[in-house]
Amino acid sequence: MGSGWKSFCLNMANPLRSEVIKLYKKLLYLGKEYPKGEDYFRDRLKAAFIKNKDVTDPEQIKALIARGEFVIKELEALYYLRKYRAMKQRYYEEKNE
Repeated sequence: MGSGWKSFCLNMANPLRSEVIKLYKKLLYLGKEYPKGEDYFRDRLKAAFIKNKDVTDPEQIKALIARGEFVIKELEALYYLRKYRAMKQRYYEEKNE
């Protein structure tokens, strides 16, 4: 973790710091299965967090955390749908009428 990440964590309001770190780690974990690759996802994630590193208003930080939680739900839905489609293709043949 570079100096940008460190200053990001130090500049935040302390009570929300652990929530932001937890969100980052969860998104990083979910990025392992991202269709465009883990490296692509990690770079975009890091850029998004660094872009908001100077935010100090607790309400704005909470709004950004809520947006991150929304992204987590969307990624989980994407992965679930992709796995469902793969299972369906394996076990159910299309019937041609």
